[in-house]
Amino acid sequence: MSLTSSPFLLYSDGEGHIFEDTSLYVAGRAGWDAYPIPVEDFIELPLGGTLYELPGRRGIGIDVETGQMRLCEKGWAVAAFIPPAHTGLFIAAYETQADAPTLPLFCYTAVGWSDGKNYVPAVRIEQDIRQDCEGYDQPTIEKGTEQLLSAYPQNRLVKHLMENCCMTYHCPAARNFAMSRWECPIPISPACNANCIGCISFQPIEEEIISNQERLTFKPTAAEVVEYTVPHLMTAPFPIVSFGQGCEGEPLLMWETIKEAIIEIRKHTPKGSININSNGSNPTAVKILAEAGLDSLRVSTNSVRPEIYNPYYRPNNYTFEDIVESLKVMSAAGKWTSINYFVFPGMTDSVAEYEALRKLIKDTNLKMIQWRNFNIDPDWYLGKLGVTEVGEIIGVKQMMELIQEEFPYLKFGYYNPPIERIKGDFTENFAHH
Repeated sequence: MSLTSSPFLLYSDGEGHIFEDTSLYVAGRAGWDAYPIPVEDFIELPLGGTLYELPGRRGIGIDVETGQMRLCEKGWAVAAFIPPAHTGLFIAAYETQADAPTLPLFCYTAVGWSDGKNYVPAVRIEQDIRQDCEGYDQPTIEKGTEQLLSAYPQNRLVKHLMENCCMTYHCPAARNFAMSRWECPIPISPACNANCIGCISFQPIEEEIISNQERLTFKPTAAEVVEYTVPHLMTAPFPIVSFGQGCEGEPLLMWETIKEAIIEIRKHTPKGSININSNGSNPTAVKILAEAGLDSLRVSTNSVRPEIYNPYYRPNNYTFEDIVESLKVMSAAGKWTSINYFVFPGMTDSVAEYEALRKLIKDTNLKMIQWRNFNIDPDWYLGKLGVTEVGEIIGVKQMMELIQEEFPYLKFGYYNPPIERIKGDFTENFAHH
């Protein structure tokens, strides 16, 4: 159903109860500022979405009577986490008090209430149901986990993926592996050559934010990788195996092991796709892996402008140019290239970023953008980057439309496509079958 008027602002009493304030319509944030949200941008909060209270923050709404922006003083501000496959168009709008704690590493999308339902400004960017919560069946996952642990008793990677990622953190990729379907994760590197301020697996002691999960602590062998990925490629529907996960360092630091594993995997089966999720820091290694049989490369970035990239990633011994080169090398080898693009309304959709993105797409012959929600405290992020002015902004939805118009062959999504999609019909909702 489509809304006829804006949803009402939500607030929390600090005790876990959430209420609507019918004197205020919800507003959205882009960059540092609050804006009215176009009514047509709202969708019902998808299944798997949750609400967060934002302590030490007062929601900014639009007065129903006067149309003026003002604070909701009744309680703490509220934001939504929107599930994978959806991209948020506005951040929750609030004013932060001096003593407010830094928010943990989640995404904070604006959310409002109308006719008994929560609404968020978002688009479903990906038709694939790969990580939709209703597709996960806990008994099947538990059974799959037991079977894998007993099938590979000596394999440290399988143990890590099942006990740590699947059972402790409920990682969607590890859960899919337990259900023998689609994309199977391969954490490979305990070390990293970037020091991202929003790293989900490693935070320095002096930071007030806590990393979401424990990072991989050992270096897997090629044999450990091959042992469980070959059966997955041979039996899973629309199979992908992916080096590089959120729970580890940078996979390209382990490129020799990856090369050995790819060559060995391909001796056993030609099926499926071999992907790497990376920071793209070593174009020479990317070229070698492409020659060895790597099918796709996804490079993560918060921006395609070095001046925004560098203060966030804080790269060691590589430059932004290396990333661009990695994408070029992979494209030149005839392989699939994506960027894992952290969407921050007001930054991602600034005119300067839009122009830089157009250039990157042309220069690298990019195949896909994965429009991902950025899991970070907005104030903390902008403060760490030293961004006081974001400049002119287009709007996330408008920017997507402009890019799609100019580059009609460029795919939009949220996940790495399987080989079936890379080679053929990208529109097929393969995971629905």
